[in-house]
Amino acid sequence: MRFITITGPLARASARQVRLATASLVASTMLVLFSAGAAQAHHGFDDYDTDRLYYIAGTVSQVREGEPHSYFTVTVEDGLPADTPERALPDGLQDAADSDPINAAPSYSGSHDELAVTIAPPSYTSMWGLDRELADGERIEAVGYVGKSHTDEFRPVVFWVEDGQPVNQVLNEELPATPLPVPYPTGDARTGDSDQGSSSAAADSEGASSVAVWAGLGVVLVVAAAGGVFYLRAHSRRT
Repeated sequence: MRFITITGPLARASARQVRLATASLVASTMLVLFSAGAAQAHHGFDDYDTDRLYYIAGTVSQVREGEPHSYFTVTVEDGLPADTPERALPDGLQDAADSDPINAAPSYSGSHDELAVTIAPPSYTSMWGLDRELADGERIEAVGYVGKSHTDEFRPVVFWVEDGQPVNQVLNEELPATPLPVPYPTGDARTGDSDQGSSSAAADSEGASSVAVWAGLGVVLVVAAAGGVFYLRAHSRRT
């Protein structure tokens, strides 16, 4: 068996092409992973009425941490103030376009005594102001959105733990939409009595969406890898 050793300019060109293909594949992989994380963290606001922000306060129970979201239940307190009390805001939400609607948010006026709350996963909340798991019996305050079809669901843009620490919940550090002016129009408000789902339904929906996101991005990664292999084979035939 004879082995052929490639030397000189051809070897240098081949090595250069391999490095370029490898770098392209690595860059594609990083882009896919970043896009997946961004998509997961931002997923969910479309399922909520972003025209209206509400303030809630209450006791936490049934905490479930995980990816792409964490979940818990809040037993809403009676006698909430008319609107959001003055609270510290995360740095990214201090612009007037964000802080004014948050500070003006009226208190939750729906009939549900408990709300199923969805927040970002630990990988994000640890960077955004909460580096621990919420505990059953802990009191929190939050400003966020009520579900469009499941009015017992709530998604905060910011929440505060017992020591007053604000925890950001929006990926781009800005509200996903500009809320309506307060007082909100009546007649189509989404804080009513209809109860068309539960926190388990929300978790199932989020899980299905997460699978779809990763599946789509996985296809992109496979195509990028196949393209790199095809290029290397074509180049080797030419040389």
